[in-house]
Amino acid sequence: MIDNFQGTFCLCVFFVFVASETAGQSCRGKCGDIMEDCSCHTTCVSLLTCCPDYNQSCLQVTPYSSSMLGGRALRILNLVLHPGGQLHCSFKGKIDREGFIDGEGRAYCITPLLYETGWVPFTVSTDGLHFDRSGEYLSVHPSKAEPAFEVILVNATYWQNYDPRSNTGRLEMMWNSSLIAAEKVNIELWGYRESSRNTEGGTGGSPSLQAELSYLYSVGRNQPNTGAFSFIPEPSQDYSDWELGNIRITAILKSEGARDVQGLWSRGHVLAWHLEQTFRDDSAAWARNKCLQWDMLEKKLPNFLDELIECPCTLAQAQADTCRFHTDYSCDIERGSVCTYHPGSVHCVRAIQASPTHGSGQQCCYDNTGALVLTGDSIGGSTPDRAHDWGSPPYGEPPRVPGYSHWLYDVVTFYYCCLWSANCQIYFNHRPSSGCQNYKPPRAGVVLGDPHFITFDGLSYTFNGKGEYNLVTSPHRELSVQARTERVKLKNGTLAKATGLSSVAVKEKASDIIEVRLAEGQLQVLRNQKVLLFTEQRSMTLHGVFVFAPCPQNVMVTFQSGAGVEVCVHEGTMAASVLLPTEFSNQTQGLLGLMNSDQSDDLLTQAGQVLSPAHATAEEIFTFGAGWNISKNSSLFTYDTKYLLDNYYSSPSHDPAFVPAFCLPESPDDPLVADMLKMCSGEGAEFCKYDTLISQSLTMGNATLRAYQNYQVLMEALQPVLSCGWLPTPRNGKKNGTHYLEGNTLSFTCREGHILYGSSERTCLHDGVWTGEQTYCVTDDKVGFILGAIGSLSAFVTVGVMIRLHSRRQEREKKG
Repeated sequence: MIDNFQGTFCLCVFFVFVASETAGQSCRGKCGDIMEDCSCHTTCVSLLTCCPDYNQSCLQVTPYSSSMLGGRALRILNLVLHPGGQLHCSFKGKIDREGFIDGEGRAYCITPLLYETGWVPFTVSTDGLHFDRSGEYLSVHPSKAEPAFEVILVNATYWQNYDPRSNTGRLEMMWNSSLIAAEKVNIELWGYRESSRNTEGGTGGSPSLQAELSYLYSVGRNQPNTGAFSFIPEPSQDYSDWELGNIRITAILKSEGARDVQGLWSRGHVLAWHLEQTFRDDSAAWARNKCLQWDMLEKKLPNFLDELIECPCTLAQAQADTCRFHTDYSCDIERGSVCTYHPGSVHCVRAIQASPTHGSGQQCCYDNTGALVLTGDSIGGSTPDRAHDWGSPPYGEPPRVPGYSHWLYDVVTFYYCCLWSANCQIYFNHRPSSGCQNYKPPRAGVVLGDPHFITFDGLSYTFNGKGEYNLVTSPHRELSVQARTERVKLKNGTLAKATGLSSVAVKEKASDIIEVRLAEGQLQVLRNQKVLLFTEQRSMTLHGVFVFAPCPQNVMVTFQSGAGVEVCVHEGTMAASVLLPTEFSNQTQGLLGLMNSDQSDDLLTQAGQVLSPAHATAEEIFTFGAGWNISKNSSLFTYDTKYLLDNYYSSPSHDPAFVPAFCLPESPDDPLVADMLKMCSGEGAEFCKYDTLISQSLTMGNATLRAYQNYQVLMEALQPVLSCGWLPTPRNGKKNGTHYLEGNTLSFTCREGHILYGSSERTCLHDGVWTGEQTYCVTDDKVGFILGAIGSLSAFVTVGVMIRLHSRRQEREKKG
């Protein structure tokens, strides 16, 4: 596909400068195409080659995102229609809904209910027949929708733990009344469930699950649109089997329960407030029964734990492993650590990718010492999820529905067993914490400054080529990471004899192409050559790739394999880190070397020859780097300006005319030298000095030093640590300590009336094995009886037998 595009693109470029005006051709039904005289490709805007009706045919909308629950009006930009005309919107080619045109001719589509996230294509028709205008919007996880467009449940905890015995039992909600253009509103309850259906295409006609979000009833009708409403809920026997749902508010002009109409949604929540009278009479007994039913169901479902990635052993590892783990929004140390479902933890992360077979998720939580918290020690420990909270492709069907499948399988059940009844051990039997004995941190390679490279194996070198190069290629895993460099511009406007990183483009298998490039001191992200905005959403789940932009100076890109790229900019200088799981060992090549823990072969050329790092000159390294220039037909970059066309697309991938300064003297006459020597010290000093002198800027030298220090912090955080695994607390005893890493020691004591059998202390050794023997606590009256009746020698034998029987009984109880 890229080959075809490049060839057509070259033709388009010819017309950019030969013909400034285009005529005749239309973009109707041809968005993305590059035609003979003009273009309907997204790059035509910056290249000034668009067909006359491009903006009216290839649609942009504001806002660009909507909750997957739908109901948000998207205004179509640059499209003005007759106020009395008709408008139809078709989403994904199968969901057709009426749009509307306001009194000023502005056109709107209302987003539909979808059980998926990501960019959703839609087409528009003004005659009901020809859907020849197209666009797309971003469908997001319900909890990521803009808060201003939500129905706020006042005191949400009370909603989900409703107690009618309180003073009033009244529930309150609030919303922005200006978002509903009506004087009166209906306030509806919608419920979510996953029901069985028989599918002919299934194996032997076996039943599958179908997601169902349905209107149940209205809690308020014909209410004034004041932005506030409260009510005292009544138990609902008819709808009590709907235990999860949302509040929706719509104008009374719409019929109650109408689908895909403009409205505001609350977040999903457990519907404790409407459950049957039996729940109100004895919530603990009701919840215990539900917990036992769930226990039986879980035993019939397939095991999902074996295919989950293990948790990082420490908080530092979890925060550094950005290619595989992402902050759990419900327990974020950067936002105050409000960990409702994990008391005692200060930070949790989730595995970014769902497991391949079952669509399951991993969650890992850490305490204020940075240690992994396990459910064997605390109710606030890490818990895996049968259904990944963010859902997973192909979405649509349970258990891959974003948010809702997770709530049904993993959250509502937590309420049954842990919050509403004292049966948490049942829950944790099915949701045990992951240990970290088999966790392996990723390897990191970086490019920083003007530009300096540090390979996955830790080899450092400088390559100042100008062009586009293969930073990492892995043909076997179909991963490509490409880097573009430009000459450094000095303060006086002249160009230095050195280059810096200006863009990184990445792709894995059939994923979207993501490019992160420097634009006016900040980072700009492109998806398939179209600029992505992060004004409404900081993270996006795209096709085969997840992109997170916490700020304009930082972007993280991660793929399904666990490969990831993090790009940062500081003081106008761009740096990039590539993180790869150990599965990529011996499967990489490019400027970041062969990842095999051996620096000696990192300077491997495309021809398969190895340059010795110990003896290579700067000129030889320059030749080596130039050899990793990309081929034109493999380029992942976007060429959407005359500058990029002239200097990169139409020029060789490596500029043979540019020769950098390989070394720079530290002249005592240079006024920068004294300050430079004070600033550039310790590891990374050589990079700092070179960049200061070549740019004649302490600021740039400091940016390089800072990037190098960030690399050091990353490498320290990703250092492997050894775990000996969890040790249980002996029954009728106490375990002092919950850290299970190399060098940690645990001590054990028994309650009064019990005698300790086994080891009172155990230490985690460097080979991953605990010293000593398992600890048990046995009642002293039984020991005394045996000693008096049989004699000391035989008594100890009997005690040993008792201990073994006791241990087996514990194991049976745990499994049962």
